[in-house]
Amino acid sequence: MAAWWSSPSPSPSLRHLLLLRPRFSISLNPTCVPGPLLRRHSHTRRLLFSSASSSTLTHGEDAPPAQSDGVVDVNPPRGTRDFPPEDMRLRTWLFDQFREVSRLMAFEEVDFPVLESEALFIRKAGEEITQQLYNFEDKGGRRVVLRPEITPSLARLVIKQGKSVSLPLKWFTIGQCWRYERMTRGRRREHYQWNMDIFGVPKVRAEAELLQAIVLFFERIGITSTDVGIRVSSRKVLQAVLNMYSVPEHLFAAVCVIVDKLGKLSRDEIERELISTGLSSEAVQGIIEVLSLKSLSKLEEVLGPQDGAVADLKKLFSFAEQYGYADWICFDASVVRGLAYYTGIVFEGFDREGQLRAICGGGRYDRLLSTFGSEDIPACGFGFGDAVIVELLKEKGLLPDMSRQIDDIVFPLDEALEGPASNIASSLRKKGRAVDLVEDKRLKWVFKHAERINASRLILVGSSEWERGMVRVKILSTREEFEVKAGELE
Repeated sequence: MAAWWSSPSPSPSLRHLLLLRPRFSISLNPTCVPGPLLRRHSHTRRLLFSSASSSTLTHGEDAPPAQSDGVVDVNPPRGTRDFPPEDMRLRTWLFDQFREVSRLMAFEEVDFPVLESEALFIRKAGEEITQQLYNFEDKGGRRVVLRPEITPSLARLVIKQGKSVSLPLKWFTIGQCWRYERMTRGRRREHYQWNMDIFGVPKVRAEAELLQAIVLFFERIGITSTDVGIRVSSRKVLQAVLNMYSVPEHLFAAVCVIVDKLGKLSRDEIERELISTGLSSEAVQGIIEVLSLKSLSKLEEVLGPQDGAVADLKKLFSFAEQYGYADWICFDASVVRGLAYYTGIVFEGFDREGQLRAICGGGRYDRLLSTFGSEDIPACGFGFGDAVIVELLKEKGLLPDMSRQIDDIVFPLDEALEGPASNIASSLRKKGRAVDLVEDKRLKWVFKHAERINASRLILVGSSEWERGMVRVKILSTREEFEVKAGELE
């Protein structure tokens, strides 16, 4: 600390330089990429890169980037995103909400490589996901893929861990996924996904816990049950209907993919696709009629009270009452989810105004591990993407204030005081304060900078004060200013 007081060089007094001005707060409204920073610099970029192609997010499907005279298109690949600071702050906030809900539900975090073996994701024919893979052969001749979803990676890790872990497992992850698909609002070719999964709980209690996690997340970010609902059904419903019409087992996956489009395609289109799989007209009509049901009591009339799907669903709705989220969920027999591995209850979140695609979705997959040659373990889980929920928060005006927050700015008024200023900044950082050390600027610029980054204090190191071992502190929110010993700054 003694070095702070050594031989200060003379310079003008600080007091006549200090500007007594109010602090102006700045509120940044974060938006999806491209963010405000990207927009602010878009004109400059067009001038600098006028020969480069226009934004790949809005122009020709998969056109190669235009280049001229060695200038590279500065837009990210089509369907992907940059995260400038304000958008990164929003992403960090969102991920923090995911993690906090997972912690409250007593889940542990895991992670996996983005690059996986292709064989992990090549499953039953007919799944859209198998046509959407970013897959290629690596330099060692191995077929690999950028993961399109997380559940198979999770299953692989469970198998790898084997008997070294005790059941039940309650794991979550937040990972990046890639799908080569047509883009719409809230759907990109890369996205981040929050997954929560439970292994080793065969009863509906597991699904009830997962649904509470989803509702708890919505409530934490200001979304209500009037904004969002969760449709619930069971794969066993469709299986029961197919059994009624003696539809062969091998057609089950293909039928799931088709009926998952209910509400997205017309009834005539759905019927044509089902008939093309080899189903009879009678079976097609029966499937559509049952999957159009929106009442659990009506389903019970069709399948009977002893049916497994009916029993599971009634138990789940009973749990929903006990947890206190019954107003969030509704029965909808058309929910089957497009992935082949689901075996029981399935669910998906939706915005009640119908402006967005599914917000989240999941269900039970008790027989996934055996497809990888291992012994099956009862399991269920969900995936929750980052893109759609941000769109919903924008719609509802619920995006948080993501303006930058800094505790202190330290500014030496003379070049000879840069060493002491560095020492002060270092000391404050070790005490846990966020400090921006600014040099070679005019005082007027420093005040404007403080406003931009919402700094709480400005600490000015001037010669006359420093000769007495003091610095001047300005509280920017109140305009209060005072001197304090440099070694007593907190």
